[in-house]
Amino acid sequence: MPKVMLRRTDEGMTLYIPKQDLEEKIISIEHPGPGQWGGQITLSDGSSFVVDIMSEEPKLPITVRAKRG
Repeated sequence: MPKVMLRRTDEGMTLYIPKQDLEEKIISIEHPGPGQWGGQITLSDGSSFVVDIMSEEPKLPITVRAKRG
């Protein structure tokens, strides 16, 4: 499972994969909150990743483990 960075920019939330030097805009999150945050994340290029579900939206930027969805 690669480590990815989630961060917020002026254009919205992005997911950055350091080893591939790839950054894409997040277009949807399976559980956007309140109460749960995370699950399947869909990116603007059509790919998706799955992150562990958290009890609330984390403070960004944050590095988490993700697997391709």
